Amino acid sequence: MPTLHRYRLAIAAGFATQGFVFIGLTTRLPDLKDRWDLSELGISGVLLAIVLLAGAGSVLAERLSARTASARVLRAGLVLVAGGAALMLAAPAWPAFLLGVGVYGVGLGMVDATTNMQAVALERRYGRTILPSFHGSWTFGGLVGAALTLATADLDLPWTALITVLPLVVAGARFLPRDPEAALAGPGPDLAIPWRPILMVGLGMVVFYMVDTAAQTWGAVYLDEVVDAPSRWVALATLPYLVASLLVRVAGDSLVERYGVTPVLRVGAVVACGGLVVVTAAPTWPVAVLGFTLTGAGISVVAPLSFSAAARIAGGSVERVDAVIARFNQFNYVGGLLGAVLTGVVGKDELRFGFVVPMVLVLTLLPLARWFAARTEAETPQESAA
Repeated sequence: MPTLHRYRLAIAAGFATQGFVFIGLTTRLPDLKDRWDLSELGISGVLLAIVLLAGAGSVLAERLSARTASARVLRAGLVLVAGGAALMLAAPAWPAFLLGVGVYGVGLGMVDATTNMQAVALERRYGRTILPSFHGSWTFGGLVGAALTLATADLDLPWTALITVLPLVVAGARFLPRDPEAALAGPGPDLAIPWRPILMVGLGMVVFYMVDTAAQTWGAVYLDEVVDAPSRWVALATLPYLVASLLVRVAGDSLVERYGVTPVLRVGAVVACGGLVVVTAAPTWPVAVLGFTLTGAGISVVAPLSFSAAARIAGGSVERVDAVIARFNQFNYVGGLLGAVLTGVVGKDELRFGFVVPMVLVLTLLPLARWFAARTEAETPQESAA
């Protein structure tokens, strides 16, 4: 168990680093917007490119992990994240910025897929649910990234590229190696994988990333341009959101154990919808911050519970679960498209309207929540309908 604990710390560091860099970039979107004189549609185009390239990075991670351990792919992804983010923040010219977007996008997808592969594999060895704590590490990293943005608000943009040192350091960590005995069975044919329940859980994850990306990507811009927050405080759209997410994720295991996954998800969906109502109707920036905070508390446990459910439904060998997790991770980017791009497009004239999209669609978690329930906890949806 001490060895597993060391692996758990290393994987948690990978999650935290991803959150740190991602939030470090998104909370600087107003600065990047001004640096390159981008409109809301221009920012949407950049975000679209990152999402599409991250999807490609996730596919690449799946293929590489079939040939080598996910730990090696994770290290490579962290190096790409560091290089791409540094270029985005310190680029002297537009082509260099676009190159940074491309490198960062691919690295983002590789790290997203492989950190969850590592977490699911370790969860199997522990024999109990630990995914929420890993996603809590992501949130903690994002919290530190948002706090750093607040602390360095007066720093010239190129100097903020120093945040990319952390992924290079964490890339040297000792991640979980592949279990040779667990790898012997092989992935098995795709037809043996129950894709329908995985798809239903994946739709829930789409909803999560739609809400999460809208809040984290457009929150700072919303405070800056819609409710006239002082420029130093625009990162407060993300900071309290992440604090609320972290607290709920830390409590996530015990909440699910006590009340069950389905009620926890349904209550969270209602809370998140209420938070987005507050955001869209906010007359002042402190009220908008309150809305983002409620949204973070309501939506936070959907992602870890969805990865855990997908791995459980998939079953089988390590390679099979890795393949399912990498493909399942694509739902992340569908949600990212809806949250980042659609919010910007719908809100191009009035950003308030952009947040109506996640406000309405988050309620689809109410019917989807039952698909997350473990078979030992509740009837399957097919049995319930019989």
